[in-house]
Order: sequence, then structure tokens, then C-alpha cells
Amino acid sequence: MQDKTVEKRSNAARTAETTEKFLSIARALFAEKGYADTSTPEIVKAAGVTRGALYHHFGDKQGLFRAVIDHEAGLVAEEIKANSIESENASDALLDGSLAYFDAMAADGRAELLLIEGPAVLGFETMAEIDQKHGGNELKIGLDMAVKHGALAPMPTQEMADILSASFDRAALASAKSPSQRENYIDAFKHLFLALFDYKPENKT
Repeated sequence: MQDKTVEKRSNAARTAETTEKFLSIARALFAEKGYADTSTPEIVKAAGVTRGALYHHFGDKQGLFRAVIDHEAGLVAEEIKANSIESENASDALLDGSLAYFDAMAADGRAELLLIEGPAVLGFETMAEIDQKHGGNELKIGLDMAVKHGALAPMPTQEMADILSASFDRAALASAKSPSQRENYIDAFKHLFLALFDYKPENKT
């Protein structure tokens, strides 16, 4: 019984290691060359495994790409949560989460993967599913809390969340193409919070 348990754990560890290797190598190739110009043989050669291993773990190239996108979206969500969970109030949480989003999306190739390649390859419905899986409703929840506590005037929070999300994505893409402009976009969003939400930042620079 003990040997079988050890074997099961060993198999699980090997599976996790293979999955991590695929995700890391595929992520680098997709970010560098794009989905269309990255071939399955290229991926398996770089990973040092068989094509059968890729099919076993991910089904096909698109399945692997979806796993990469899912992983990247999860990393963004984790960074936003880590940087806003201890915010003092709803308004601070909105700004802290927004700034964390820009930090997370600054990772090399991430903006293009999540905002250009992802929708083009997987479609907007699938991207929406991935977004929801990783807390895609958190911005609306943050707006709802800010309204509830009087930091924001009553407003259609779902529509405002949609508008802000689109603005965040646009700024993230522009920043990825021209990193020198990143601080300007961040400053613009701080002014947006001030102007639209009568936000009173405390000790924010």
C-alpha cells in the first residue's frame, strides 16, 4: 500500500513537472512568435518530450495555448489580490488593484498574449470564461463596495466596470508597446479616479 502511495505521488510530481515545462516553454514561444507561427514540433522539441505527451496533457496546440492563457490570467489575478487585499477602504482597494494590474501586465509579452493573441485564437467567449474563473467580477464588486460606503456616487456599476476594464486593457497594450509611456498612463488613471469618483487618495504618490 505504501509503495503504491509513493508511486502515485511520484506520478503526480512528474505530471506537474511536465505540465510546468510545457507551460513555460510554450509561453515563451507564443509570446515571441505568436500562436500562428509557433508549431507543435517546435514546442515538443524545446520541451524535450514527445508530441504524444503534449496531446496527453493538453489535447492539442490550442489546448496548450488555452492553458498558457489561463495561467497568465491567474498570475494577474493573484497580483491584484495581493496588492489590494489589505487596502484600508473600498476606494483604496480600487486604486491599489488598478495599479497592480498595470504592474502585472508589464511582464514581457503578457499584454499581447492576454489582449491580442488570446481573443484571436480562443474567441471572446472563452476569454470571458477564463476571466470569470480568475475573479473577473472583482472590479464590479469593488465599485459596488465603493458606492455602498459613499466613496462613489450611485452608478450602473456593471457598465462602469466594463468601461474601466476596456480602458485598463487599452492602456496596458499601449504601455507594452511603449514602456516609456507607462507612468503617464498610470498617472492618467489616478486623475480618472480623482475626477470621476471624487476619490481622496491618502498617502498615494
